[in-house]
Amino acid sequence: MITKITGKTTTVAGDSLTLEVGAFQYEVLIPEFARRHLQEQMGHEISLHTIEYLEGNPMQGRLTPRLVGFLSSIEREFFELFCQVDGVGVKKALRAMVRPVEEVAQLIEDQDTKGLSGLPGIGPATAERIVAKLRRKVPKFALLVARQAPTLGNVARDTVAEAFEVLRALGHSETDARHLLDGALSQKKKFSGVEALLRFVYEQRQT
Repeated sequence: MITKITGKTTTVAGDSLTLEVGAFQYEVLIPEFARRHLQEQMGHEISLHTIEYLEGNPMQGRLTPRLVGFLSSIEREFFELFCQVDGVGVKKALRAMVRPVEEVAQLIEDQDTKGLSGLPGIGPATAERIVAKLRRKVPKFALLVARQAPTLGNVARDTVAEAFEVLRALGHSETDARHLLDGALSQKKKFSGVEALLRFVYEQRQT
């Protein structure tokens, strides 16, 4: 399974881009929120975190492998969760993702079914199912609200997500973990990794 691909963008059109990797060119499907960022990277080398799926009708033996690309692994993880909701799937999820992952996660955490049903292809009934299935699973994604990929200030998004999981494992509530990380990120410091970020979090608690 291809989980990450690095190459030079040659075209970005609609919901896909073409990535030149050595002698090969790959078509990668992308959500709308990522397309806006990737259009600025034309001709540059980029890395995308990817998932693979088969499109077509297996009963007719017509299956086409597809790649879907994201700016970070945390976005890919959220997309895979989103696809697990009954009645969604990869194609509908791709169409719906016109807003950044952080914003969609916040809608889910707030149980804002009206906001969710405003996404392309997501009606009221599907919005209700999304909230019911995912609202307890999205706090670490909602933590990243209003921040821009692929970093939160000077901190990699994946570092923040991993730090959140460590704090939860150490017994902190979701709200407390988010509050601690928001406080650390507001200091606009650079952190070399998860350990450095967590050390700063606990140093801040002691002051």
